[in-house]
Amino acid sequence: MAGVCLVIGAGDGVGGAIATAFAAEGFEVCITRRARNLDQLEALAQSMRDAGGRARAFGVDARSEDEMVALFAQIEREVGPLEVVVFNIGANVRFELTETTARVFHKVWEMACFAGFLTGREAAKAMLPRGRGTILFTGASASMRGRQGFSAFSAAKQALRAVAQTAAKELGPQGIHVAHVVVDGAIDGVFARTNIADREERLARDNILKPEEIATNYVWLHKQHRSAWTHELDLRPWSESW
Repeated sequence: MAGVCLVIGAGDGVGGAIATAFAAEGFEVCITRRARNLDQLEALAQSMRDAGGRARAFGVDARSEDEMVALFAQIEREVGPLEVVVFNIGANVRFELTETTARVFHKVWEMACFAGFLTGREAAKAMLPRGRGTILFTGASASMRGRQGFSAFSAAKQALRAVAQTAAKELGPQGIHVAHVVVDGAIDGVFARTNIADREERLARDNILKPEEIATNYVWLHKQHRSAWTHELDLRPWSESW
């Protein structure tokens, strides 16, 4: 077995594709979402087991410090040493600045930044004694620039990028690879299927990011030799305007 991979925020889309890709590489994969989505998560884990992989589903609120501490301890105790940890919670919502409530802003920050901080911290605690491991954070266009209607999301994602940069500088010299992946563009998934009228045509032209192709890059990042680590990687369709 290649080791244990934990994906925080797995579902129908990028997170599920990342988990599936690591399972195909021989990792025992642990996947999480909120407990209310545990049935869907278990179905994803079963699909990986049906394909010959090993996977476990955990219902966890990634914003809860107690739950995250307990999750990492349980995996290290019952599953095995964590070699790869992926934070993949998005929290992409759109509200004009004057319509963004304090509750919305705080909730988006909790989901897209604070939960990422908890993930990175607990991953580091597990990996540092072994002097190896990979921690990957999923970013977005909003990680790099603000845009009308996305004050909460941009603030959270840019803060997550700062967490990733700090972690890379602290942990890299101690043998832990930390990378931040900027996913820039429409992604094929539930949102695309219900909101993009010409989705099939755009998919045929490779104008939409395909989760499986995104996932391939996460596996590649983990496999990089430490003499040439990537910290930040941009992924976008060939036709994306940036």
